[in-house]
Amino acid sequence: MNTPAKSFVGLLFFASFLLQGLGFAEESISIRADEWYPMNGDPASDKPGFMIEIAQKVFGAKNIKVDYRLMPWERALSSVRDGTYDCVVGAYPSDAPDFVFPKENWGQDVTGIYVIAGDSWRFSDLNSLLTRKVAVIGGYSYDDELDKLIASRKDVFKSVSGNNALENNIKKLLGGRVNTLIESVAVAEAKLESMDKKGNALLAGTYGEANNIYFACSPAKESSKQLVEIADEGIQQLRDSGDLKTIMAKYGLTDWK
Repeated sequence: MNTPAKSFVGLLFFASFLLQGLGFAEESISIRADEWYPMNGDPASDKPGFMIEIAQKVFGAKNIKVDYRLMPWERALSSVRDGTYDCVVGAYPSDAPDFVFPKENWGQDVTGIYVIAGDSWRFSDLNSLLTRKVAVIGGYSYDDELDKLIASRKDVFKSVSGNNALENNIKKLLGGRVNTLIESVAVAEAKLESMDKKGNALLAGTYGEANNIYFACSPAKESSKQLVEIADEGIQQLRDSGDLKTIMAKYGLTDWK
């Protein structure tokens, strides 16, 4: 005959078994990615990236803890692909077409062309850059056409490298050493916010198509379908409640929709 205590232990064991079957034995989700601020950054920071804060809100509402750590992008993809970890953030569908993607994207990335406040010049096409002095980051790939132009016109495009390359390029723009800056809009806006230079540099146009970026999960785990369903439900709830607006504002950004 079962005692009440034994029955309670049995229920706990059964619940644990069910959680394990869903991939949530520890009631947590493991997210891995390389650093791509403001999408995702230092896990120990109070600004770990807007995609991480979205994940923490979305999964926290389901009592699922987010285990987020940094690793090289290729290793993050392979480790999630084989089921060692659950999901990545900052993914394009072309990065991992075999992954399980939600219906809703968690951000957007587009290349921005920046000028100093008060400059009336506006970007129209790549040829319009040839009358400018343009700051770019050495070693970056923008797209084939722009990469070829940068390589062929070193008189126009001024590249810098290193960990503080973007900050140095912004300082060059604001100091008048260049008059144009090329950078991801999300990345540039977050950096201007962190430098307290918001409004000192303005977007003069965008280049190419905006790309949706996603939270995406392992094709090797049965739990992935449930995770992306939670992601889709949660992002809509954050948008409706105004919490998404608050998260994005923390990084100097607005909702991408």
